Amino acid sequence: MSTGTDVLLVLTNLPDADSADQVTKAVLESRAAACVNRLPACASTYWWSGEIEHATEIPLLIKTTRAAYPALEAALRKAHPYEVPEIIATPVATGLPAYLAWVADETRQPSV
Repeated sequence: MSTGTDVLLVLTNLPDADSADQVTKAVLESRAAACVNRLPACASTYWWSGEIEHATEIPLLIKTTRAAYPALEAALRKAHPYEVPEIIATPVATGLPAYLAWVADETRQPSV
């Protein structure tokens, strides 16, 4: 087992497949993420503007690193259609060393 303290799993939800595709493309093209998994649509219920809202959303699971997180958050905020997007990052405690290294390699910004 390897410690994965530099790798993060980031969750966000999108209102539809088109916006999920756009956000996925934006974060991958910016090299702020190594991988994005789009899950099937889910039912979300939440408070918004003093009311309980119901929506169908597309969850995205995004793999990145602590170093790449600021760029990822910026790309998400720019591409995301929600006024206040859900962007939650959780550290990966352990994982396959080769996979964790791959995430780090794929999110490393090229030297100038």
